[in-house]
Amino acid sequence: MAKLSPLYEVFLRGRRGTNELPNAKAIVDGNLEVLSRDGSFVAQHIYSPRQGVALQINAFNFPVWGTLEKFAPAFLAGIPVIVKAAEQTGFLTAQLVRMMVDANLLPDGAIQLISGKAHEVLAFTQSQDVIAFTGSSTTAKIIANHPNVVANNPRVSMETDSINCTILGQDAPRGSTEFNLFVDEVVKEVTSKAGQKCTAIRRLLVPLNVADDVVEKLCGRLTALVLGDPRNEKVDMGPLVDEQQKQSVLAAIETLSADCEIILDGRVPKGLFDADGSGAFVGPTLLRTTAKNAHAVNEVEAFGPVATVVTYTNEAELVASVKAGDGSLAGSLFSHDTDFVARVASQISAYHGRLLIVNRDNANTHTGHGSPLPMLVHGGPGRAGGGEELGGIRAVKHYMQRTAIQGTPEVLSEITGRWVKGAPIIESKVHPFRIPFYELGIGTTFFSAEREVTIEDIEAFANLTGDTFYAHMDEEAAQRNPLFGARVAHGYFLVAAAAGLFVDPPYGPVLANYGIDNLRFTKPVKPGTRIKVRLTCKSKSFRHGRGYGEVAWDTEITDQDDNVCASYDVLTMVSEFAVPDERR
Repeated sequence: MAKLSPLYEVFLRGRRGTNELPNAKAIVDGNLEVLSRDGSFVAQHIYSPRQGVALQINAFNFPVWGTLEKFAPAFLAGIPVIVKAAEQTGFLTAQLVRMMVDANLLPDGAIQLISGKAHEVLAFTQSQDVIAFTGSSTTAKIIANHPNVVANNPRVSMETDSINCTILGQDAPRGSTEFNLFVDEVVKEVTSKAGQKCTAIRRLLVPLNVADDVVEKLCGRLTALVLGDPRNEKVDMGPLVDEQQKQSVLAAIETLSADCEIILDGRVPKGLFDADGSGAFVGPTLLRTTAKNAHAVNEVEAFGPVATVVTYTNEAELVASVKAGDGSLAGSLFSHDTDFVARVASQISAYHGRLLIVNRDNANTHTGHGSPLPMLVHGGPGRAGGGEELGGIRAVKHYMQRTAIQGTPEVLSEITGRWVKGAPIIESKVHPFRIPFYELGIGTTFFSAEREVTIEDIEAFANLTGDTFYAHMDEEAAQRNPLFGARVAHGYFLVAAAAGLFVDPPYGPVLANYGIDNLRFTKPVKPGTRIKVRLTCKSKSFRHGRGYGEVAWDTEITDQDDNVCASYDVLTMVSEFAVPDERR
């Protein structure tokens, strides 16, 4: 299993893809657009895989996870990946890719690796390629302005410098739950991976009246940490990735100190396991300034265990201070004042890719300021690069092209693999519910007999369900309703009655109904109306290894004059076998 573990991670992240993506060459996006009065000219947006490669340029701080979180959506989109690993930790990425290839589960060419410098690779990018970059804004600008990138306009997604902030609300004095949660999160984010995370907290926005308490608590906690060899269980924080990174962090601290007071100086950490204090170590470093004087802190990211306390005196000053960071990957807000949280969040959310709100109610369940999740977007506006990754199926679509297809219903049905109203149908001599998954054709249709809706039906349904809404039970009141003018049948009665008209009762390929999508009631049904149903196989998606597929049936309830009274999709699970084997 050890050799399969990296690929297992990929497929774990792709579980939503397995459940949500169709077994088709394209993903349908949105509803069908009818462009002509007679329905002969329609349009549908679709996503299809881009016909290039995904060039994924990764940062040194996540040589394994960073590679996988980029690779997984591109793989699901059906586009081959070229990984350009960071030089400092590229040996780990190389080992990962070797394990993935040795697992022998990927198609040939699904992943390739470039190690070392590769400045010339951008010269080969073409219009159908996708570039996904994580790293410094300086390198990002070089990529974005490369002559070949400018000329061919491949899709580019950037994740760059991010001066992330965390906010302590004005309702959180020392000793409050939110105060303690805030301190805990800051300590974790400053020291995790020695602060070498693009999502790490850089700015601590705290009310002026509790700033001294925050500083005292943080200094006490951070001073007690043990630096050294991370393989030692007694060590709390290890070194930076290399000496060059250490010098970069020291230079950033020096720049920050021009506007800020250093209140905990980790530039010369004490008590290291090396007797001479050598190694790429920088201890936890804390600075302090006011929102009015914060200049460098809003522009300079020290990519290490460094954070700055920025004090604010009112809500307007707080919001202005957040915006001064000009965009970040992740922000967090610690407060139990819902009104305060709602006001602030509405003003700062546009400056963040993700905003975590923590209070005593989710203290034990939240995942943390710096933890990207595969179902949520990872990226941020402005300084953070303007790109997006992760986000469930959204991430897959980054590697696909959205196209508006226009044509006849028959053409669109063929392209999308979904039946479109107006496309040809297949009238089977066998009830569609008797046809196993693989034999069921898109467009297979069943037309039901008619059923007259009576007053007795309406009243029996009302008595059975307890739904005695006046429009169904009070003729005089119903006549006053401008939408009805008389008593009408319950909408849900129509759905139930329709099922009675199209369901084939004996045991067979249809295993279960698991829902209804897009239900709309379009015409009231009054007593004496004769209803009938058209049921058409709209789409199919087989679930590998489960013995069944999911089938959506386009369903219309019409009256005796062929007016549509209701429309919806019936969702069923259909066995791949004519008679499912109960032992499977």
